Amino acid sequence: MLTMKDIIRDGHPTLREKANEVKLPLSNEDKETLKAMREFLINSQDDEISKRYGLRSGVGLAAPQINVAKRMIAVYLPDDGNGKSYDYMLVNPKIMSHSIQEAYLPTGEGCLSVDENIPGLVHRHHRVTIKAKDIDGNDINLRLKGYPAIVFQHEIDHLNGVMFYDHIDKDHPLQPHPDAVEV
Repeated sequence: MLTMKDIIRDGHPTLREKANEVKLPLSNEDKETLKAMREFLINSQDDEISKRYGLRSGVGLAAPQINVAKRMIAVYLPDDGNGKSYDYMLVNPKIMSHSIQEAYLPTGEGCLSVDENIPGLVHRHHRVTIKAKDIDGNDINLRLKGYPAIVFQHEIDHLNGVMFYDHIDKDHPLQPHPDAVEV
């Protein structure tokens, strides 16, 4: 079982590397890594388990965050606020298209690899289309908007060595961009 001690923190070099494409079919080790990442997210959202093991709650986790420089992410979002849920273990995810319109969370973003609160708005695409493979090598195509789109973009950024605070405007950190949607 993954715990917070398995998650590397800001400043670790792996978080700034571009992760490697994953060979298909997935090795058993890669499958077990993905399953452990998903299990961490589920456990982190369970009040009793998270308290017992000292887990910070998360909705997404990228393999580089556990010091595995491979293009794999897990997202577990049981309710996006609109009654939809997202439970994915993705391999080699790519953003195929995106809206011009931006979106942001009014409270900013957080990250399991960043211990301190970093104030500022993180502007991302309001809508994205993502193509990936699932744990069994099947094609996955997702059309996302709003909060789920933000979550998936945050995790895919990790695969490219990008941290959420890289998107914060240093001069005007709390200023929404014109026409950006608050999510």
